[in-house]
Amino acid sequence: MEETMKLATMEDTVEYCLFLIPDESRDSDKHEEVLQKYIERIMTRFAPMLVPYIWQNQPFNLKYKPGKGSVPAHMFGVTKFGDNIEDEWFIVYVIKQITKEFPELVARIEDNDGEFLLIEAADFLPKWLDPDNSTNRVFFHHGELCIIPAPRKPGAESWLPTTPPTIPQALNIIAAHPEKILASESIRAAVSRRIRGYPEKIQVSLHRAHCFLPAGIVAVLKQRPRLVSAAVQAFYLRDPIDLRACRVFKTFLPETRIMTSVTFTKCLYAQLVQQRFVPDRRSGYRLPPPSDPQYRAHELGMKLAHGFEILCSKCSPHFSDCKKSLVTASPLWASFLASLKKNDYFKGLIEGSVQYRERLEMAENYFQLSVNRPESSLAMSPGEEILTLLQTIPFDIEDLKKEAANLPPEDDDQWLDLSPDQLDQLLQEAAGKKESESISKEEKEQNYDLTQVSESMKAFISKVSTHKGAELPREPSEAPITFDADSFLNYFDKILGPRPHESDSDDLDEEEFECLDSDDDLDFETHEPGEEASLKGTLDNLKSYMAQMDQELAYTCIGKSFTTRKQVEPVSQTTDNNSDQEDSDTGESVMAPVDVDLNLVSNILESYSSQAGLAGPASNLLQSMGVQLPDNTDHRPTRISTKEETKCSRSTASVPQKDHCSFCHTSQNPRRDALWDL
Repeated sequence: MEETMKLATMEDTVEYCLFLIPDESRDSDKHEEVLQKYIERIMTRFAPMLVPYIWQNQPFNLKYKPGKGSVPAHMFGVTKFGDNIEDEWFIVYVIKQITKEFPELVARIEDNDGEFLLIEAADFLPKWLDPDNSTNRVFFHHGELCIIPAPRKPGAESWLPTTPPTIPQALNIIAAHPEKILASESIRAAVSRRIRGYPEKIQVSLHRAHCFLPAGIVAVLKQRPRLVSAAVQAFYLRDPIDLRACRVFKTFLPETRIMTSVTFTKCLYAQLVQQRFVPDRRSGYRLPPPSDPQYRAHELGMKLAHGFEILCSKCSPHFSDCKKSLVTASPLWASFLASLKKNDYFKGLIEGSVQYRERLEMAENYFQLSVNRPESSLAMSPGEEILTLLQTIPFDIEDLKKEAANLPPEDDDQWLDLSPDQLDQLLQEAAGKKESESISKEEKEQNYDLTQVSESMKAFISKVSTHKGAELPREPSEAPITFDADSFLNYFDKILGPRPHESDSDDLDEEEFECLDSDDDLDFETHEPGEEASLKGTLDNLKSYMAQMDQELAYTCIGKSFTTRKQVEPVSQTTDNNSDQEDSDTGESVMAPVDVDLNLVSNILESYSSQAGLAGPASNLLQSMGVQLPDNTDHRPTRISTKEETKCSRSTASVPQKDHCSFCHTSQNPRRDALWDL
C-alpha cells in the first residue's frame, strides 16, 4: 500500500483515505494536529446523519495515519459492510459530501474488488482505462468524481505521467489542474445514480416490526438500537457451539417477554425472517401455531433473543466495566459535545429529559466507535456492552408492558416478494434506463416493433470482438450507428473479386451487409510484392474453398430450412412441364434470396420462447443491447410433423425444414461463413 496505494483486501470491506492538498508552507510537525482537528470537524459535522444509522457490521470511522514512504500522512478509515451493500454506497455519499464541505480535501475509496466506482460506471469508461492502469487515478474533489487521464502520446502533456501516478503526483495534479481531471458527465451520472436519494434514503432502508422479546433486550435496544445488527449476525452465523448456550437461557429468560417495536434495516430483517429455526425445548421459547396473528412477532423475538444470548455467552460475566469511563474521560469529548450542541444535534430538547438522555447516549456510543476508537485490546465486545447496560440501566417491566399497549403499527414486508415486473423495473433502473409511466404494458406489446431486434443483432455482429469481450452496439448517448456501405463493398470486392452479374442463392446480397460496420480499416493499397503474392494465394484458396462448399451444399436440403423473400423479377415459365425437374437439377432457375431479417427474428423468438420465462442467451443478449422483448403469451407446444422433417447431410438426425441444423449449424450463405472463418 505504498506508492501504488492499494487499499482494501479483506472480503466485503471498504477503505477510504482523505488527503490534504499539498501546502509547502505547512509545518510538517503540526500536520498530525491539523489532521486530528479535521477528523473532529468531519465527525461532528456529519454526526446528525451518522449517529442514528444502523450499520451491518462496522460504522464509518476516521483516524490519523502517519506517512509511510511516498504516501503522506492522511485520514484513514475502514468499514466491513458484510451482506449490506448499501452501507458501502452510503459511505461513498458521505465521502463525496466531505470533499464538498471541505474543498481542501481529496478522497479516494476502494473495496476488495478494487476501483468499484469504475465498475459501477463500466459502460461509460474510456477505452484506455483498465484495472492495470487505474491505480491512483480515481478521486473525489469538491464533491465531484475525478479521473486523472493518461497522455495520448508520451510527452504530449508534460503534467501527466506516462505511468500510473503516485499519491504525491496525483495530489499535485489535482491541485494544479482541477478542471482537466473531472470525470465525464456519463461516468459521474452513473455514480450519482447509485447514491441518489441520500440522506432521505436512510429512512427508506429501515423496517419496523413487532417482536415478542425479554424485557432486558427491550431495555438494551432502547439505549443501543444499533446492537440489533450484532444480535442478528450472531443468530445468522450461529454454529452448534453457539447453540449450546441457548439450551437453557441464563441472561434473557423467556418468562419476561413483552411485545415491543424493533427497528431493523431491510437487510437485517430479511436475514432474520428467512432463517428456519426450531428452538430447543429446554430453552422455554415456545411458539404459537402459524395461524396465530402474532406468530411472526413471536418467531422474530425468539430468533433475536437467541442472538443476544449467544453474544452474552461469549464473554465473562465478571469483566471490568472500567472501560466505560474511557468515553467521557477523553479530552476530545468536551469539544465534540460542544460541536454537537452548536450543530443543533439535540433539536432543542431540555437537558436532562428522557429524549435528551437517549440522544446523548447515542452520541457517546458514536464517539467511542467512530471518533475516539480504543485499541482492540480495550474495545468492548457487543456481549460486554450488553451486560454493562443490563447492570447500569434500571428498567421496570410494568412500565414496558404499558408501552407495549400503544405500539406504532409495524411496516408492511411485501417488499420481500418481487414480481417479475418489479424485477424488470429494478434491472432497468440499474441500467439507467427510463420508461414513460403513461404507456401501459399492453400498449407497449401491441406497438412493439420487431425490426429493432434484427437491427440490434446486426449492429452487434458488426462490432469489434477481442479476447476481452465484445462491444455492445449502443453508446451511452444512444446515438445511431453509422455505416459507410461503399467502403465496405470496396473492401469486400478486393477480397472476393467482382461478383457475377447473375445472382445465385449463395451469393452475398448487399442488403444482408447493410448492418456491418467498417470500423476496422483494411489496407490493401500498400503491399510489398511478396505480400501481394501471398495475399493472392490466400484469395485463391478462399475461392477454391467456397467453390467446394457450394458443391457440397448443392446436394443438401439446407436451403429449404430458410424463409425466402419473393423474387422481384418474374421467373420465365417453360411450356414443357417435363423439363421442370431438369431445370431444377441443373440450377438454371433463379432462386429467391433468403430473407435475413425474418430468419433472424424468428430464430431469436424461438430461442426466447424455449427459455420458458427464465434467463437465457436470447434475453441476455438482447437486454444487454437495450432491447426488451414482450412476454410470451403463446404457450402452445410446438409439434413437428413428420412430413416437414428432412435429413441433414452431416448427421443422421431429423430436423425441421424451417430450422437450422443443431448438429452442423450450416448457414445458407457459404461466403459469409467463409468470411467468418477468415
